[in-house]
Amino acid sequence: MFLPSFLLKILAKKNFKKCSLDSNFTLSNQQKVFKQIVLNGSRSSFAKDFGISKSISYNKFINRVPLLSYEDFKKYINRISLGEKNILTSGAPSYFAITSGTTSGTKYIPLTKEMMNMQTRAIKELLLLYAYQKNYYNIVGAGMMFIQGSPSLRRFNNMPYGKLSGIAAHHVPFYLKKNRFPSMETNQITPWGEKIKLIAKETINKDMHIIGGIPPWVITYFKELLSLARCERVKDVFPNLQVYIHGGTSFESYKKNFFKLCGSVDTLEVYPASEGFFAYQDVIEDKALKLLTNHGVFYEFVSLDDYNAGLEQNRVPVEGVDLNIDYVMIVTTIAGLWSYNTGDTVRFVSKNPYKILFSGRASQFCSTFGEHVIEKEVLSSLEEAVLCFGGVVVEFTVAPYISDSISCHQWFVEFSVAPNSISSFRKKLCETMRRQNPYYKDLVDSGVIKTLELKPVKSGGFAAYMKSIGKFGGQNKCPHLTNNRSIADFLIKNYV
Repeated sequence: MFLPSFLLKILAKKNFKKCSLDSNFTLSNQQKVFKQIVLNGSRSSFAKDFGISKSISYNKFINRVPLLSYEDFKKYINRISLGEKNILTSGAPSYFAITSGTTSGTKYIPLTKEMMNMQTRAIKELLLLYAYQKNYYNIVGAGMMFIQGSPSLRRFNNMPYGKLSGIAAHHVPFYLKKNRFPSMETNQITPWGEKIKLIAKETINKDMHIIGGIPPWVITYFKELLSLARCERVKDVFPNLQVYIHGGTSFESYKKNFFKLCGSVDTLEVYPASEGFFAYQDVIEDKALKLLTNHGVFYEFVSLDDYNAGLEQNRVPVEGVDLNIDYVMIVTTIAGLWSYNTGDTVRFVSKNPYKILFSGRASQFCSTFGEHVIEKEVLSSLEEAVLCFGGVVVEFTVAPYISDSISCHQWFVEFSVAPNSISSFRKKLCETMRRQNPYYKDLVDSGVIKTLELKPVKSGGFAAYMKSIGKFGGQNKCPHLTNNRSIADFLIKNYV
């Protein structure tokens, strides 16, 4: 056994014990994180504006700091960009991590050195947990490929900014740099289609063990790689491929297509965001994600029902959550976000330890007729239909159709392999939606809306739409649920 592998085995065992102990101290960890955040930020401009002292209690905190959106932080972000310090927390961030917003355009999220260390620490923990569970200790010498945003940085006044995954490329531990792909040069290539071709050429002869990235873009890479290698499966190109690390969107609707192209590998889900690294899949056999409660983030939650009813003040910390309820996740972080509405919805499936499933976006829902359909319901319905009637889904979206006669939901689905029966597939979608959502069931039963329509989309339709709005490639994702017809009308006009 080589020394690096021997050391890795020791580190993995220690990491497993530490992570197991952390799960027993979730609530005390959150109390410590809260105190640390308040202490670090108590002399900031934000703290002065909201009356936050270094000894403030949680009860006083929630009375003084309401739920905040990105718009509430804009004036502070602008001051930071001009070089001012001690604005949202002590000192100044190292970067802005950019993300796109539905109402605010580009969002500039502060990313401090401490938070960047937490992001790196989370990935290191995940890889060591995987190594320990699989008795696999060749990580240091293993080829790793992460499809990510460009590492090129730009400036918002005096502050460098970029996509989180691109920034992360500048902070790869030295012992992993030798075998990590794509290269910095290739990673900076635009446009996206050309970048994927170059990544395939650069990696085709490498010994890949780990691949990461959001599902649709990894699948795009797989297709290019297989075309270049003239192979049927990625495992034919990379026989030592062990694990695929995914996040950013649900894997379920892409899973069948992924494994058809790849072959059998382990999969691990992660939940990183510009605001913080929130959770990861700590057990290979368990799809639920362990909430990371000692990684610089203090969490609060508002039930989706309360949120939609305008009762945002009904927020609770981790210890106040219940199982199997969709919550909007609110975060306060060491990087200077305070009671920040992430817009993400999660569902707790365990409280010992605290584990979650990502269930969608609070802003990504369909309720044109009062049905309150959320992404998780749509994903579950699609998964069940594929299980029963086959088919391989490339991408999909659901939109309302309003008619003078009778309205409905229209499901636009791009298949790489069609189901055995489109009509049976559609009926299964209807059946599962009615079973999951009582509002939807009542609307259909009462004749307010008719049962859903399924619109198969021609190959390349969703990619064409994303190109048309300038968001093709990278970590951009097509919305799975909308209350408008922008995606639907484009697809009907060109690809249905």
